[in-house]
Amino acid sequence: MQIAKVVGHVVSTQKDAKLIGYKLLTVVPMIQNGVFGDAVSVAVDVVGAGTGEVVLIATGSAARCALDKQAPVDLAIVGILDTTEIDWFPSP
Repeated sequence: MQIAKVVGHVVSTQKDAKLIGYKLLTVVPMIQNGVFGDAVSVAVDVVGAGTGEVVLIATGSAARCALDKQAPVDLAIVGILDTTEIDWFPSP
């Protein structure tokens, strides 16, 4: 799992039937303590997140499990973070 920030949303008029009812949001991962990268990815939202929120994302088979069905998903938002505290972060 990773910490990420929701930076926008995606509108899709046609998508896999297993994804109907889920929002697609764009996210950027945290690369340092409180610093977010610029690589944008699309994630399926299973918790009701919104733009600007800091979230927890799951990838791969863990993301598919978040939907409770075998959907074609590689990235899912599985939590909305209220606070984060990072006491240590490795230097580059």
